[in-house]
Amino acid sequence: MTIVKDLLNWYNFNKRDLPWRKDKDPYRVWISEIILQQTRISKGEKYFNDFINNFPTINDLAHASQEEVLKQWEGLGYYNRAINLHETSKLIVNKLNSNLPKSYDDLIKLKGIGEYTASAISSICFNKYNSVVDGNVLRFLSRLYGIKQPIDSLKGKKKIKEISSNLIVKTENPGDFNQAMMEFGSLVCTPFPYCETCIFKSKCRSFINREVELIPVKSKKKSKKTRYLNYIVLRDIRGRTIINQRDKKDIWFRLYQFPLIETDMLINNIHENHEFIDYINENKLELKKIGNPLRVKHILTHQTLFISFHLIYLKEIINNGTEISNLKNYTFPVPISNFISKYLT
Repeated sequence: MTIVKDLLNWYNFNKRDLPWRKDKDPYRVWISEIILQQTRISKGEKYFNDFINNFPTINDLAHASQEEVLKQWEGLGYYNRAINLHETSKLIVNKLNSNLPKSYDDLIKLKGIGEYTASAISSICFNKYNSVVDGNVLRFLSRLYGIKQPIDSLKGKKKIKEISSNLIVKTENPGDFNQAMMEFGSLVCTPFPYCETCIFKSKCRSFINREVELIPVKSKKKSKKTRYLNYIVLRDIRGRTIINQRDKKDIWFRLYQFPLIETDMLINNIHENHEFIDYINENKLELKKIGNPLRVKHILTHQTLFISFHLIYLKEIINNGTEISNLKNYTFPVPISNFISKYLT
């Protein structure tokens, strides 16, 4: 039997019962693919169900506010995904009669939809022969064919794409084939694979050559950027504080935060920092007490954040502040949200 036929037979017997597989609704497939980027399926399934319950159709999503969408996305990270989903849904509703395009070329023109997502939607929903290559597929095919080019290099990705493109044309169901490759990489050809029970062990070059632990090959990792974030958490006598929305296209774009001072090193005495002094003077704030900083280390894909929360008690009232009891209505990054729930409410 061919690799394609073996793989599809395995998939038919072993595929997981996931909510976005109930039908081939392009909207549901699109939402699932965006959620599952950088997210485990166990976590993504819950978010998908909650998201669909709140926005069951593309029209519901398009007519929601950005704040509602971001609030629903809270905890998933990479919030630009949610912003792009929302903006693209409005374009599809207003200009495409609420229908996602069927072709790869038209899908990839939409904001937030790249090669992977365009291939997934076009193949799964519209039976187009566009192969999907994600981390699971890269790992599975590089081991199966013994590819030693780094899978995070252009040359390595191009090689895997060529192999998957040659395989997908051998089936009448490109959508199932793409899902089968991803499922096999997720369940069998994992980072710590189940080689002894693998249906491809007699064909797998890595297994035959005893190189499974050496493949896939990855380029040398770049060192992570280290940042020091100091949040000024003001609290007046009526339980109000000050928050603002991040407008710089950096991490946590469009999410809320406390006033931020970023430094090049960890600081203990925030009252000695010139930016803090300027902020207090410019806003004519009279300090009552400065609490000890509360610290947390937060690791992102390419950055390590050392976060300090400096709780500042004020003598006077913040006129245009936000009630601390209402902070739950805003979308904050996870470390700030955790701080609020633990220390402010």
